[in-house]
Amino acid sequence: MRIKFYLILAIILYQTNLYANIYKKNDFNHKYLSNYFSGLLSFDNQEFEKSLKFFNSSKKLINKHNQYFRKYLFALVANNKIAYGINSIKISKNKEYVNFFESNLLLVLDSIHRKKFKQASKHLKKLSEYRDLGTYEFIIYETLKSYNNLFISKEFETNKTFGKISEINDAFQKCYLKSRFTQTYFEKLINSSEDYSRYKYFYLQNLINNNKISLAIEVSNNINPLEENLLLLQAKNWIDKKKFNKFNQNFSCKEESHLLSEFFFLISNLYSTDEDFVLSEFYLKISNYLNPKFYFNIILEVDNLYVNEQYLKAQKILQKIPDNAEIYSWYKIRKKTQILSKIENNKTAKNYIENKFKNISEPSIKVLFDLANIYKSLKEYKKSIEFYSSVLNQLNKNSLTRVNVHYRRGGSYERIKDFENADNDFLAALKINPEAPHVLNYLAYSWLERDFKINEAMEMLKTAYELKQDDPYIIDSIGWAYYLKGEFENAEKLILQAVILMPDDPIVNDHYGDILWKLNRKIQARYFWKNVLKLEDTSEEMKIKISKKILDGLTDI
Repeated sequence: MRIKFYLILAIILYQTNLYANIYKKNDFNHKYLSNYFSGLLSFDNQEFEKSLKFFNSSKKLINKHNQYFRKYLFALVANNKIAYGINSIKISKNKEYVNFFESNLLLVLDSIHRKKFKQASKHLKKLSEYRDLGTYEFIIYETLKSYNNLFISKEFETNKTFGKISEINDAFQKCYLKSRFTQTYFEKLINSSEDYSRYKYFYLQNLINNNKISLAIEVSNNINPLEENLLLLQAKNWIDKKKFNKFNQNFSCKEESHLLSEFFFLISNLYSTDEDFVLSEFYLKISNYLNPKFYFNIILEVDNLYVNEQYLKAQKILQKIPDNAEIYSWYKIRKKTQILSKIENNKTAKNYIENKFKNISEPSIKVLFDLANIYKSLKEYKKSIEFYSSVLNQLNKNSLTRVNVHYRRGGSYERIKDFENADNDFLAALKINPEAPHVLNYLAYSWLERDFKINEAMEMLKTAYELKQDDPYIIDSIGWAYYLKGEFENAEKLILQAVILMPDDPIVNDHYGDILWKLNRKIQARYFWKNVLKLEDTSEEMKIKISKKILDGLTDI
């Protein structure tokens, strides 16, 4: 579809006066135009390396229009040629065509990177012309202005406009100034109700740099060894092994570029959350350029590529993680296993991770837990149970972490129809935390499927729904409970919500079809059952059952 669009666009441009004005006869070459549109197509497919080759072959066109140059600049940044991109902006003869938000941003960062802060102020004035393009552009401009003023005046300058982003910047500004209040600012940040656990890493670094080792160890001991992010687990690993010097090898609050690198990593995350992977890639590359030592950020790039099914490229980026990177080297193995299951098959993935696991003399509890999850994803349920059991044997009997492990092991038991052990795991989890919504949901739904303790299951689901009213799986379960009790109208209202939230889930669509049939809306019921047959995740066993429903309805099921 995109190829057709670009061909039509090329024809239109070729036939218009605009095209004639932009490209003089002595500059025109059909090959330039072809390469340029091939570059656009590759860029839109996030094949940045290929797009750069095409753009480089059509420079006569790129230098004629700012939208051409903007794409070219993005391709340069995506290919880690940021210094070349900055130089291209500086030497451009046509300043009008290289004048846009990202080009001016790079000039600001180049000046700060070279500690030319007054020069950065001049570029910031130009950047201010574009600050109202969008919310993130406004945040970037205001934050850069605030940081640059800090670098010039060495005085704290807060901006409360951006909520948590402002609090993060305030903590790093205090750290830059070596303020005695730095610890307080980081504590306020990491103790908030939202998940800002990443910044606990920088909090620990600050404690260590101020010789508060005992407090750092105390905080480290409370880090969940299974569920925290990799950066925090790496910090815990260093503290446990008393490798305190490691913290200052990758990041320093004294370095202006390092502070901005962390800010742009945050911006990259925000764009990734919005599924704008082109801008996420752009700002992540800037972050890496400003602090190439902080290789931990590579995982965001790998995850973005994985989500976009660019498995080979993700595999290539993984090689940048050193094999001796402790926590991150295991992430490298785990991610490569996921990639192998996609590009080859589950057997190859399983053989790869098993061979790697053999070389780990003392696997951490995190490694055992991840391996259990991988076996479960590969439908090797008995193997996953074995490793979940090893994890449980190493955890304190009253640890809240046990809830998640019991829940996952219970799920594996349930898949092999060992319902007694499955129920025991779910009940053990609920004994530790009676209000764990996903445990309540799984156990209750399992009982519903077995026509067992329907009323008790219903009460569990009501509790789960009160705790998590926006969870589609819980909504589906409680809707199905109403169906089994014969309350079809209540069931329809809830399952419809689940269908809206998960339109591609075969079980939810099947449930909705059953409810519609009971409400005598048989044409609609068959529509939803037919839809189940088209869904990617529908099993062959389920397809057979659905086909019978389409022919005979629910009477003979």
